[in-house]
Amino acid sequence: MLIEKITTDKKRFLDLLLLADEQEDMIDRYLERGDLFALFDPDLKSLCVVTDEGKGTCELKNLATCVHYQGQGYATRLLEHVFRSYSGKYETLLVGTGEIPRILAFYKRCGFTFSHRLKNFFTDNYREPIVECGVRLVDMIYLRRSL
Repeated sequence: MLIEKITTDKKRFLDLLLLADEQEDMIDRYLERGDLFALFDPDLKSLCVVTDEGKGTCELKNLATCVHYQGQGYATRLLEHVFRSYSGKYETLLVGTGEIPRILAFYKRCGFTFSHRLKNFFTDNYREPIVECGVRLVDMIYLRRSL
């Protein structure tokens, strides 16, 4: 298993990034200013983007695992790498997600706790309705973890 920081041609991973963020122009808002990490075992399994949000805070903007490799621990291993890489450089890691019990439970298992809610984030910022696990996303739920 290899985790690599990608510094050039980040858009070549767009198909996988779109699994976690369904609108390309939203990804464009953070991809180039963020650190992109890709996990290979031996081929690409998972990736994430982390941005500097200032004042000791970084944010996990995208975490995606290839569909047929989900549930095998790749996202957890990638997050552990992020925790190690940003510990000492930042105090807090934020992540925003939809109100999906399975996803919220994953982040809680990884040490995140509820931070705040952005009302109507998905309905105000995405052209098409986003539905996950049969639930239409409306609010962004922010979770935080100390680093």
